[in-house]
Amino acid sequence: MGEPMTPEQKAAYVIAMSACAMAEIAGMQAENQQRAHRGESIAYTKDAFAALADKHGIHHNAVIGLFHS
Repeated sequence: MGEPMTPEQKAAYVIAMSACAMAEIAGMQAENQQRAHRGESIAYTKDAFAALADKHGIHHNAVIGLFHS
């Protein structure tokens, strides 16, 4: 196992994971817009967007836990 992250490394990690989540959100929004334009039901609901915080480990408890470790 590697050495513990510094506070700066932890902040960089949270920023990087947030950027990953935002990229995924952009794709999900684009897919929903394309489907709406074609008159189809959306692919991604509110729950799918909310699940990204868990997927990328950037929900409140995960971030607080990271900075308290």
